[in-house]
Amino acid sequence: MLRDKVVFRTRIEASAEEVFNWHAQEGAFERLTPAWEKVKLLERTGGIKNGAITKLHVYMGPFKKLWVARHLNYIEGRQFADIQEQGPFAYWLHTHQMSSISDNASYLEDHIDYELPLGWLGKIVAGSMVRNKLDKMFAYRHFITNYDISTHQIYRNFFPRGGMKVAITGASGLIGSALTPFLKTGGHQVYRLVRTQADDKKGEIFWQPSAKTLNPKALEGMDAVIHLAGENIASGRWTDNKKASIRDSRIATTKFLAEVLAKLDNPPSVFVTASAIGYYGNRGSEILREESSVGTGFLPEVCKEWEAATQVATERGIRVVHLRIGIVLTPQGGALAKMLLPFQLGIGGRFGSGEQYMSWIAIDDVIGAIYHVIANEQITGAVNVVSPNPVTNAEFTKTLGKVLFRPTIFPMPSFAAKLVLGEMADDLLLSSARVHPGQLMATSYNFRHSDLEGALRHLLGK
Repeated sequence: MLRDKVVFRTRIEASAEEVFNWHAQEGAFERLTPAWEKVKLLERTGGIKNGAITKLHVYMGPFKKLWVARHLNYIEGRQFADIQEQGPFAYWLHTHQMSSISDNASYLEDHIDYELPLGWLGKIVAGSMVRNKLDKMFAYRHFITNYDISTHQIYRNFFPRGGMKVAITGASGLIGSALTPFLKTGGHQVYRLVRTQADDKKGEIFWQPSAKTLNPKALEGMDAVIHLAGENIASGRWTDNKKASIRDSRIATTKFLAEVLAKLDNPPSVFVTASAIGYYGNRGSEILREESSVGTGFLPEVCKEWEAATQVATERGIRVVHLRIGIVLTPQGGALAKMLLPFQLGIGGRFGSGEQYMSWIAIDDVIGAIYHVIANEQITGAVNVVSPNPVTNAEFTKTLGKVLFRPTIFPMPSFAAKLVLGEMADDLLLSSARVHPGQLMATSYNFRHSDLEGALRHLLGK
């Protein structure tokens, strides 16, 4: 028999109906796609009901393959399935089942019936690899399902009117692309501020901050506005023009948005803006808390003015939160994505002395922390969005090598980093910031990934 079948089962402390409804929400597909998988959703029509179609590109190295799936076997509140009509398998049928244990607990089961191409040859050559990949994929999917549902349960009472209306800038960025589907699976309405032609049907709002263009009426009645947009500080050398672009994309844009919100008849109750732990500068092994002083240099100056740009919103009575975000870990982008290739090739190593502290945070905890600060009215001002366990660069290097099962014996000396990256090397690679998440811990935020090795294993499927 060439066809294989595997079942993945997890107990979730929620009713079968609630688990089913989570899967039915827009955004569930994005949440369930493993962080390490390169997948592009092309089309999704009809949700999860019979006849619905999902089209996507799956990438295998440099090659991409079209996958077309049709939904069938839909049973409201209990089951749905998708069958491959075009794709990499000879046969693929995936059935999602939710069965009740009690009113507040259920089993989530994924039944996979599949057959590899090329008959016995395909099974001999790739059978164990595919099974291993499925094991990792569904362990990740069940973790995320459990995480999202339990998180939404925790904060449900903070939103007495049910779902929020949330506007997000930078929704297609590293953090925004994870936050948006998370909010949607919680039943919240998400409106994306875009700089291209807006599609009202997709919940898009046109804005052009450089020209101070934004229709204020589009933001009337929002419960929260989350401002994540900004120039990528880690791309290209910091020339004078690059520095000006970084400053304008943060300070001027934030000030403009704050001014628009301050003039609304019905402004949001909270304005959450991105900042960075670059606020503290290079501080060695000093433990840095929200009340610590600002550092010296380009990034600390930018962060200080960035946060100050929201003053008009504060004066209007809007609760303002500044997210001082650490090194965000996800293979989808940012520092970890840049490190992966050299480390996978066995040519990775520490930067400089390796003694500098890296205050990291997994992407799941970034979006969890944002949700937490929106829900908790007592949180205001600066919030350090970092894991409670920062590590030195040498520790980070050793741990990443261990997870990838690769040596880490090729360090990048400080002079080489400065030669390649100029001033940016000092602020991003060689700077030390040992940051403590004081506000999050004081308000009982539950970190899902406080241990670096566990976080990397989850994110990389290891």
